[in-house]
Amino acid sequence: MGHRVPFSSLPIDQSEVAYDHGPYSVPRPDVARGRTTQWKLSDSRAYPGTSREMSVHVPASAPAGPLPVIVFQDGADFLDPGDEMRAAVVLDNLVADGAIPPAVGVFVDPGNRNAEYDAADATYAGFLVDEVLPRVSEVAPISDRPQDRALCGFSSGGNASFTAVWHRPDAFGKVIGLSSSFPQVHGTPFPQWIVDEPVRDLRIFLQVGHRDLGWDEPNDNWLAANLEVGAALLRRGYDVRLVVGDGGHDGNHGGVLLPDALRWLWR
Repeated sequence: MGHRVPFSSLPIDQSEVAYDHGPYSVPRPDVARGRTTQWKLSDSRAYPGTSREMSVHVPASAPAGPLPVIVFQDGADFLDPGDEMRAAVVLDNLVADGAIPPAVGVFVDPGNRNAEYDAADATYAGFLVDEVLPRVSEVAPISDRPQDRALCGFSSGGNASFTAVWHRPDAFGKVIGLSSSFPQVHGTPFPQWIVDEPVRDLRIFLQVGHRDLGWDEPNDNWLAANLEVGAALLRRGYDVRLVVGDGGHDGNHGGVLLPDALRWLWR
């Protein structure tokens, strides 16, 4: 059975485009809110001397068994119900409707954002696996299957999420990158990695705006870099979905798409 998309005229002037949020991004009186636990992580082995806030959101209808888990970089921004992402609201609504399985949301703030997020090595992936997820398991039972674990981020958080799943496909099998700042990673290695290295068992959702940073520049073009990563993944046969919007480098379009991105990951 196909899916028909209602007609919507393309904006001719792309300089300032905003998208309206859908019903999954709005609190509903018939949906019970999940429970959010917050704490500070200040004893990191991977990043000594840093301190960060962390939150874990467990859906109201969570079963007793191991649950899927989604780790959001820049956690406070994704958790804020008044911002664009509204991830806890989205999770509660999706779980209540059976659109995704009951899943634990993990919201991790950076300690040193650019140093952690814009690095091409596996340090951040190891930090999540060895330091963050064990703390999460003290709050809620989470699955250790890569197919049940997703990473999600915007801007530098998007390329941090992609880098982490690339280095640790044994720990994470799904990723959402929203307006990922791939050019900020030294040498922009991602397309070459995808070409040269064995295909991983990953499901990848990418979003970028047509007016993202440097969109008409020969260098540091974030739109082009996202398209190049998406094209490399498609050529290697990855399970990937690439959505290009008309916005700039902000969380609006990615936030509007977040419910559908999660539904697509767990389809």
